[in-house]
Amino acid sequence: MTPGIMIAIGLFGLFVGGEMLVRGAVAIAKAYGLPPMVIGLTLVGFGTSTPELVTSVQAALSGSAGIAIGNVVGSNIGNILLILGVSAMLLPLAVARDALWRDGTVMIAATLVLLGVVFFGEITRWIGVGFAAALCAYLFTVFWSVPKTKETPDTTVYEREAAAVPGPDMGFGAALGVAVTGLLATIIGARLLVDGAISVAEYMGISETTIGLTVVAIGTSTPELVTSVIAVRKGQGDVAIGNVIGSNLFNILGILGVTALIQPIKVPAEIATFDIWVLLAASVVLVGFARTGWRINRLEGGLFLVAYFGYFGFLFMH
Repeated sequence: MTPGIMIAIGLFGLFVGGEMLVRGAVAIAKAYGLPPMVIGLTLVGFGTSTPELVTSVQAALSGSAGIAIGNVVGSNIGNILLILGVSAMLLPLAVARDALWRDGTVMIAATLVLLGVVFFGEITRWIGVGFAAALCAYLFTVFWSVPKTKETPDTTVYEREAAAVPGPDMGFGAALGVAVTGLLATIIGARLLVDGAISVAEYMGISETTIGLTVVAIGTSTPELVTSVIAVRKGQGDVAIGNVIGSNLFNILGILGVTALIQPIKVPAEIATFDIWVLLAASVVLVGFARTGWRINRLEGGLFLVAYFGYFGFLFMH
């Protein structure tokens, strides 16, 4: 099997597997009567990051640190500049103020912590423990700080995130089967994608980090793109922003935390000198744009897209 075919099949497996996993998990959660807020906060925003998690773990175990961390940094950059750019071009995105203040602040804080870790040069197991603990603390704080009433803006956002997941309701057995099948497809897809990406990088003389920041990152971000576009088409633009912020938080604290616990990650030099700064700038600009009129308009979405394609081109020119 050629590397190109491996990458194509891997991306398809991640897309289908991620979708099935989220649909099955949400159906199980609904069957057990979990609140929509919990479903939206954990299973949608974080569940769509499963491809990134499996791919980074596979890459780290294969000794490809550039793909492991490049996947996370590149996915977060793509989530903001590409996914929100596309979403805002389709429909100006309304912003839930309370959620932005809390979650946006935590996202920037997590990015700043990652900046410090990148300059340290390695994501050790102890750092992984700290990241995972911080994620658990964040989830606990959000769950208990949001009033359990349907009238609150935050609850509305999470309910809409849960409703944005496509697909009909299903019984517990069917939902479990869909979720397990999706997880297996995601694991197999990640394995093929990582192996194919490593082969392409070696053949073309491109660094594994660049492949991780671009091809792998875009592929693993597909579930976030699909969920955000579906939400926008339903007129629920605030879900797109909540989905991206939630995914970015999970990518840093959850994916890098779990990956480092399994296999410590050496940070490639190019991440520290350029890409982490692009991610920090994109995160700050996102919060800044969101605060202007509490929406991201089409012009700002267009600027996001221009910035992303400029960044993408820069990576392959150097």
